[in-house]
Amino acid sequence: MTVAGGKRTANASWASRKAPWREPRILSTLCLVFLAGAASGALSMRLGLHDRLRGAVSSSSSTREASREVVLRKFQSELDLTGDQSEKLGMVLDDYRQYYQSLQDQLEDLRSTGKNRILAILNPDQRDRFEKMMNDLAPQLAQPAN
Repeated sequence: MTVAGGKRTANASWASRKAPWREPRILSTLCLVFLAGAASGALSMRLGLHDRLRGAVSSSSSTREASREVVLRKFQSELDLTGDQSEKLGMVLDDYRQYYQSLQDQLEDLRSTGKNRILAILNPDQRDRFEKMMNDLAPQLAQPAN
């Protein structure tokens, strides 16, 4: 590790340095970029991209129930399901819908938390500019995909 004069070699000097990804500034920057991405993703989903990707979906329970029945009837006719299979499939669809709604609620909480954490970092002027950036992004996200 040392040479005759007591100086470190290039390899020893390199080995004594921290890995670049362990530097606090780099980690902070990566976290900030991640949170900014999460916030912009949350905003884009909030502004309708999610519905465009999935198709327009109503949140009313009667529409959800009708949708469930349409799917169940299609499975029954296309797959020639027995009564027992239809009943079990209906339970699976209900479970899936509850699980999906739970995930959607968790995702909304995550988005809100990420945005709040970003806003807490910014000064008042930056917060205003951040909100404006997010609002300016909205029309681009609302346009139909080509």
